[in-house]
Amino acid sequence: MRKGWIFFLVFLAILITQKSYSRTNAVIDMAGRRVKVPLVVKRVVCLGPGTLRLLIYLRATDRVVGVEDIEKRFPFARPYWIANQWMNRVPTVGPGGPSGINKMPDMEAVLAVRPDVIFVTYMERAKADSLQRRLSIPVVILSYGEEGTVNSKIYESLKLMGRILSVEHRASQVISFIERCRNELLDGVSQYPDEKKPTVYAACIGFRGLHGVESTEASYIPFEWTRARNLAKRIKEKGHVFVDKEQVLLWDPEIIFIDGAGLSILRQEYSRKRKFYEALSAFKNKQVFILYPYNWYATNVGTAISDAYAVAKILYPKEFNALKLQNKVNEIYQFLVGCPLYSEMSELYGGLLSKPSFLK
Repeated sequence: MRKGWIFFLVFLAILITQKSYSRTNAVIDMAGRRVKVPLVVKRVVCLGPGTLRLLIYLRATDRVVGVEDIEKRFPFARPYWIANQWMNRVPTVGPGGPSGINKMPDMEAVLAVRPDVIFVTYMERAKADSLQRRLSIPVVILSYGEEGTVNSKIYESLKLMGRILSVEHRASQVISFIERCRNELLDGVSQYPDEKKPTVYAACIGFRGLHGVESTEASYIPFEWTRARNLAKRIKEKGHVFVDKEQVLLWDPEIIFIDGAGLSILRQEYSRKRKFYEALSAFKNKQVFILYPYNWYATNVGTAISDAYAVAKILYPKEFNALKLQNKVNEIYQFLVGCPLYSEMSELYGGLLSKPSFLK
């Protein structure tokens, strides 16, 4: 009699599992499309800039069955991949990268890994509909919102992905963590008078490639979150800006922060046009500091936050005197991607807030 009950319970469990997989849940994606997804999602493919990063933030790496080739070809630029090198063994489902945006993946490769859901960014509605029809696999569009920012669209995407993967609590934790960091920084500098703040400039910002000192950002997250006097805002309020070197000289920023990805370009420029750089107060006074690059295949949120704390440490030394930067950076990466990565990032770009070696 007992064996009969055991058989019945096992059969019932199998039946419930099969029903869970066959049942669907309707969601509205970030493009306003109504998509039916399985109630239980265990196999996922991530396409487009930043999609895999969001999934890693949600600690759902065990669901990944296919990644883009660009993730494997450039393994050391993005913390989420550095922390998950085992993904090199995950099958490739298309080239990805800037040239792959709004393009179809390798259809056969995607079908071979049998995903329950495909998450994608920067894909038009019609293209996503076509991909979904051709593969008979739900395609959910996510969004990073305005380029180079941390905004509500990222939060909405985290919530949507969290709902589909049944990790809503983790999505809420991630959003709360980011907002806690933002508020800690903003509150910490809220009483500091603007007239006492030094003028600052972010140089060598990557924008569809590497650039030198003329490449900057008006809505630079580390400056936005520390209420810094960003000189680029004199040109426009938001977005990337190319500034003539003569204009940089006229502004003569008191402090210059260098995007670590552009250091090689700056080194070449410095050797060719040394007089120009030596005429800048920041270079004369050795007030030039390295930050980590965060604009690589959409915004690396953890890196942007780390840079913001670093900027706060320089601009407001009294207010952030107790901040141990290395510990804070490790805490941020540990929470978001699962590993403390200060050493790895410093090996790639130099220590956070270190000075370019050619200035020493």
